[in-house]
Amino acid sequence: MIPRRTALLGAAMLAALSHATVARAADVRIAIVQAQAGEARKYQPLLDYLARSGVAASFVAAPDYRGAAELFAKGNVDAMFGGSGIAGTMMIKGLATPAVRAVGSDGVSSYHAVVVAPRGSPKFSGAPGYFDGKRVIFPALASAGEFFFQSVGRSRPAAILKAASHGAAIDALARGQADVAIVKNHVWNKEKARYPALEEVGADSGENPDGSLIISPKLAPETALKIAATLLALAGDGSPAAAAAKDSLRIRGYVAATEKDFAHTLAMLRKAGVTREFAFAF
Repeated sequence: MIPRRTALLGAAMLAALSHATVARAADVRIAIVQAQAGEARKYQPLLDYLARSGVAASFVAAPDYRGAAELFAKGNVDAMFGGSGIAGTMMIKGLATPAVRAVGSDGVSSYHAVVVAPRGSPKFSGAPGYFDGKRVIFPALASAGEFFFQSVGRSRPAAILKAASHGAAIDALARGQADVAIVKNHVWNKEKARYPALEEVGADSGENPDGSLIISPKLAPETALKIAATLLALAGDGSPAAAAAKDSLRIRGYVAATEKDFAHTLAMLRKAGVTREFAFAF
């Protein structure tokens, strides 16, 4: 029996996807952002878990957020695991419905942007003028990166630099290639011991859903529901296949995701200038 929570999710998704075109379960293509080596590989046990549950799917690796966005927008994939920035953008453009979001092994299911600079730098004031005259680096099209920077307001940076990942942005800052970086707090907290000359000087005040799965309305409703129900069951599944998937992704499992979970993200994206016509470049 599907839990009541899953049934409610199913009803909502069926309503949202009622006019979807039919696609066979064997054709499900899921985009994964491969900004760092091995990033997509950690999802392989989850792919195996989906297969054991009757969902035949394949992963399509994208080199960065922009690549993933273009894959999804062009209809080359049916679903996508990724950051809330791209997920929210697809929702604003009417191209996606949120299905589930991950709960980390530490019980955390969200993240936010942090501003990092050389130790002793002024604290981030929250005003766009903070970035004036500075070389600013961040991952493109990331909630904890470019979208946060754009949402702060118009500034006059000396240079805007795009990094392939949050880790790459921190490393570039440490090498003196930038004056300030905007990155995901989880990545900074994991890596900051390696960079004693850097410190957090500010942060976003709101949270974004982590590790979300969005689904195209073109995917058959029954297939979308099957994927969601399978992922929602992961947390309570004690099988070796489930354990392997959770260990590889360092998660407890997934919970249902709705647009309400993206309230802060969507507000930030709109403030940054994202509309239905947004072309994935500022």
